[in-house]
Amino acid sequence: MELEPISVALKFGFLAVLYLFLLWVARSALKDLRRGTEPGYVGPSADYDEGATGMYSASTPMARDIGRPKLRVDTAAGLAPGSAYDLSEGALLGRGDQADIRLEDGFASSKHARLTPQGDVMVLEDLGSTNGTYLNEEPLRGPQPLHAGDKIRIGDSVFSYER
Repeated sequence: MELEPISVALKFGFLAVLYLFLLWVARSALKDLRRGTEPGYVGPSADYDEGATGMYSASTPMARDIGRPKLRVDTAAGLAPGSAYDLSEGALLGRGDQADIRLEDGFASSKHARLTPQGDVMVLEDLGSTNGTYLNEEPLRGPQPLHAGDKIRIGDSVFSYER
């Protein structure tokens, strides 16, 4: 039995898989470079609660709790576009089990960002994430107050803040 054609086919198959992997790595690196970095970030504040748990349920786009702060999903893997999360008690965003709003995004950290109510103001804070948090397409540098209509981006996930 002649094994040379099978051997050649396996070699070409291996090379094809290798090139596809290299293209995937290059695409991922370019995506990260376009996002930029977040110089000057000092880390999470001292009052961060490591034991934060729970999951807020998403309401439908026709939510009845008008006037309460909400985070509306624009685009996010695993979350229904248009669904809204109640932020009355604040929320932890990330991929981890402790996140109130769980993100199925490869660019999100397990504890990526936190939304904290401070009086009548909702404050967004990055928790030392690797890829950063963006507020209106600007890298978040320290805690920032949110205004109605602000866009929050974590990786490929985009949310709108509503009041």
